[in-house]
Amino acid sequence: MSSEKLSFKEGVKTFPRNFWTVIMMEFFERGSYYGVMAVLTIYLTNSTADGGLGFSKESVGFLNSVTRPLLYIIPILSGAIADRYGYRRTLMFAFTVMSLGYFVSFQMTSYWPLFGALVITMIGAGTFKPIISGTIARSTDESNSTLGFGIFYWTINLGAFLFPLFLVNFLKESFGFSYILLMAAVGTGWLILPNIFIYKEPDRPKSNKTMGQVLMDVVLVLKDFRFIILVAIYSCFWILYFQMFDTVLWYLQDYVDMAPINESVNAFLSLFVDSPDWKFDVEHVTVINAGTIIALQLIISRMVQHTKALPTMITGIAIGSVGMAILAVSMHPWVFILGIIIFSVGEMTAHPKFISYIGLIAPEDKKALYLGYSFLYGVLGSLIGGVLGAYLYVHYVDNLHQPATLWIIFTFIGVFTIVGLLLYNKYLAPKKSDK
Repeated sequence: MSSEKLSFKEGVKTFPRNFWTVIMMEFFERGSYYGVMAVLTIYLTNSTADGGLGFSKESVGFLNSVTRPLLYIIPILSGAIADRYGYRRTLMFAFTVMSLGYFVSFQMTSYWPLFGALVITMIGAGTFKPIISGTIARSTDESNSTLGFGIFYWTINLGAFLFPLFLVNFLKESFGFSYILLMAAVGTGWLILPNIFIYKEPDRPKSNKTMGQVLMDVVLVLKDFRFIILVAIYSCFWILYFQMFDTVLWYLQDYVDMAPINESVNAFLSLFVDSPDWKFDVEHVTVINAGTIIALQLIISRMVQHTKALPTMITGIAIGSVGMAILAVSMHPWVFILGIIIFSVGEMTAHPKFISYIGLIAPEDKKALYLGYSFLYGVLGSLIGGVLGAYLYVHYVDNLHQPATLWIIFTFIGVFTIVGLLLYNKYLAPKKSDK
């Protein structure tokens, strides 16, 4: 197909059935995942009287620091497995394992059995991740690839927006927290059917690469100290991101009175329905994050389209750090929401440019390899973020009752990231004018 630019309407018509099949799969899988993540930490740490399991924050922080990194490690291997053994087979494994993990988690109330079930879930979710982007890459060309991946990114956030906004709240209030895990089991398990009856194995070059050879790629990448230092510095920002699923939720539940928000929203809803009773709850933090991205991503992307990658990353991290600092200013609910929105703007400014920068600095013949290992930012960020957030929250908030100190510490982690990137840019970054 020609590389001429297509209009949105023309571009949409060019996508084959496989593209729309995996877009639908992505919507349900990500909706299920973010639906669970929106409340999981609260479910695990709330007392049994409040519908939770009563685990300590430290033990939940450890659980998150073990399970979440799998979502970023597994894709490195599962992409190679799919290239060798087939996308449909790999998706079948992913959906089966994910659904089983969620279903077993739904039934577990003891720490270690639940821990094991969530490990199984993350193995399935991590296996799923690269197959969808790989199918999209093989279903698009120069003329529609930007649009295709734009729809893909919007689909992720649409699932993260709609599931917590509607399904999660309904299930939690009507049946209890655990039924959100059952929802995710159904939301991912039914995808086996379109995988069997609709999805078609995409054309791809045959790969004979063994797992040993795949693991040797790890050594190749780890030898590039500049790349590893960059990923390590950038992962500090993701320590902040993962607080959106942990410490931010605890803080909202313990300290922020959302009554003014509820009154404003219900006053608006009363124009359309009688006696509305909507209330802001922990799952709506994910809704704010995803909704901000849905509303502003195209605008932000256009604003930074021609800016240099590394300075734009630094700007985004600075904006995200300001969002975190705002949480230290006041416990007022509008201040809380403002902080989450500003952090989300920082995230959507920094992260696409990080991916772009990796593509710029990677060796010409190893770009795909480097982009695959750029996921290490999520490994390090979630590995450190879960444990660090839990222990800081217990010390400064639960014990000392100083929540502002917690957000100031995380703000300084953002500042540290900025300083690290500035030093990297001065001493280690490849000296090309387009960086």
